[in-house]
Amino acid sequence: MSVEVTGFIGLATLLVLLAIRIPVAFAMFLVGFVGICALKGWNAAMSLLSSETFTLASSSELVVVPLFILMGNVATATGMSRQLYTAAYAMIGHVRGGLASATVVGCGGFAALSGSSVASALTMGKVSLSEMERFKYDQRLSTGVVAAGGTLGILIPPSTGFVIFAILTEQSIGRLFLAGVFPGLLLLMMFVLTVWIICWIKPELGPRGPRSSGAERLRALTGALPILLVIVVTIGGIYGGLFSPVEAAGVGAALVVIYGIVTRTLSFAAFWHSARSSIVTTATVMLILSGAHMINPFLALSHVPAFVGGALVALDLPVLVILALMLLMYLILGCFLEGFAMLVLTLPIFFPVVLQLGIDPIWFGVLVVLTLEMGLISPPVGINVFIVKSVAPKVALGDIFRGVTPFWFAMLFTLIVLIAFPQVSLFLPNTMFN
Repeated sequence: MSVEVTGFIGLATLLVLLAIRIPVAFAMFLVGFVGICALKGWNAAMSLLSSETFTLASSSELVVVPLFILMGNVATATGMSRQLYTAAYAMIGHVRGGLASATVVGCGGFAALSGSSVASALTMGKVSLSEMERFKYDQRLSTGVVAAGGTLGILIPPSTGFVIFAILTEQSIGRLFLAGVFPGLLLLMMFVLTVWIICWIKPELGPRGPRSSGAERLRALTGALPILLVIVVTIGGIYGGLFSPVEAAGVGAALVVIYGIVTRTLSFAAFWHSARSSIVTTATVMLILSGAHMINPFLALSHVPAFVGGALVALDLPVLVILALMLLMYLILGCFLEGFAMLVLTLPIFFPVVLQLGIDPIWFGVLVVLTLEMGLISPPVGINVFIVKSVAPKVALGDIFRGVTPFWFAMLFTLIVLIAFPQVSLFLPNTMFN
């Protein structure tokens, strides 16, 4: 049996394990370890198991993961996310679909603190769904906007998706963070435009809310200043060269903790709960990355990436067509696999092709992460849809999926724009580093 055949058998086995709901990390560990045993023997597999895990655990860049997660959890505990939503509602809640638009803005702001799509959908669902129900919003619109808005957490920096992409491809986390700023804002505006179009066609789906007075708006904006300050300091510090991404994560986490202590909105019990949740999430991410560091050497030894890359290049297709085929593969896989699993499974195969074709790796990272976002609201997996379902158990799952459909097409349009105009993604990182 050739090494290439062994590699493809390993990939098929991995897909089967994922299909029967074996945890991603354990599936990759098993396939990677057994595959290396088959190709190089027991001693080589044991050596890689110890050395790769130690190398990963000692990577200082990974410190950003627990710190940004802690920042988001503490921000939720102190009520900073609710304050941002309140400010957005005070400004635009009186227009048709204003509450839904305020939810999108709130999701975008919270995404800039948490870096997690699931956390954004869960938090903003708890904050906004009851308000939209009170003002007689259509359930499909309200749940759909929360599920879609939550996906901003994986694109607007700091993003755990960008961190994982950077670790797997050895790219700069700082450049990837900056590359996600304008695409994230563009997607946020597309979501708001989608809400406006829906409510223009059917005004009854998103009734107007009461108009806030000038004093109420000023009070709401003042309450949102702390969260805006944290966003400006962390992301602006990276852009200005004041902080590395790791330092920015530490500064951001410290600022939200200090805010909670000064305002007395963060009790010791709440901080302990936030810290424990951060540890659990970080452990999950680390397990997935450890599994990736086992399966990647197996794929390299089996020559699967080189085989696939050679096959794609041999097709003699234009670069954009090959790029579109890879993104189409991500869209299809997104209907069945979790985002991190897709990154770990596909990047060792696709990324060498990206480099060989001369595609900018930072631009490719933004396109891939946006495509992963689309998977978060695509049936049948659509993890953000199930998160919203847990917050709104009375709403049928089918109604939530119908509610996110217009936003899925808004994401597709944004993806096409980013492919057509790479500078939307590359302007900030090129300005900073050049």
